[in-house]
Amino acid sequence: MDQVVLPVVRVLAALAAVLALTTAVAAQDEHHAPARDLMIATIRNTAATSGIQEARNLSPAVLNALREVPRHQFVPEPLRDRAYEDRPLSIGHGQTISQPFVVALMTDLLKLQPNYVVLEVGTGSGYQAAVLSRLVRQVYTIEIVEPLAQASSERLKALGYGNVTVRHGDGYAGWPEQAPFDAIIVTAGAKRIPKPLMAQLKPGGRMVIPIGSGDQQLEVLEKRMDRTIRRRSVLPVMFVPFTRDPGAN
Repeated sequence: MDQVVLPVVRVLAALAAVLALTTAVAAQDEHHAPARDLMIATIRNTAATSGIQEARNLSPAVLNALREVPRHQFVPEPLRDRAYEDRPLSIGHGQTISQPFVVALMTDLLKLQPNYVVLEVGTGSGYQAAVLSRLVRQVYTIEIVEPLAQASSERLKALGYGNVTVRHGDGYAGWPEQAPFDAIIVTAGAKRIPKPLMAQLKPGGRMVIPIGSGDQQLEVLEKRMDRTIRRRSVLPVMFVPFTRDPGAN
């Protein structure tokens, strides 16, 4: 009898732990709800007053995605009370989580569709990937800093973002096994356009990427059906530099 009862007890204990975690997460979300609403209002105001043409009509779907993703779960615990400020925050290892307005703008510039498969280069804490996951079918995301890749993978799974796959590696090379992609987003400043990423973008697709050494410009690259590239700058930005694996080709 004891052999039967013991597994049942363990199962009940596991269920209780899951319930406690779910309750705690829900309580945290409710605590941060006013700050999250204020963040969305701030993004709208920044978009309206920025003078950036592409920001004037941010997609309601994109704003809803930012409203739904609990940003406080993607920053270090000491910074959680500041998670919904419209500013970048440190996530360790010399990396940051981007300013919410920039996340909204970059996501909007991709012109995503629900059936899209998207590549992200620079997972960081996983926040941008979580936002993308609310808008597309599948997200593949690459992070070169191994502790960040491992932590973001575990975080995204724990929070239920089942359509996000994280890989530790050099994002410059992209993810050839899953290419071509409908859209690509790069969340680190590159000196020039990575040719492997451009090759993995579908004709008709878009890449959003910060370009420049020192002074950076957020650029949108559109790959026409004839494979020619239309390139345009949107606004000056400052992202952490693109990091490469020294042993990569």
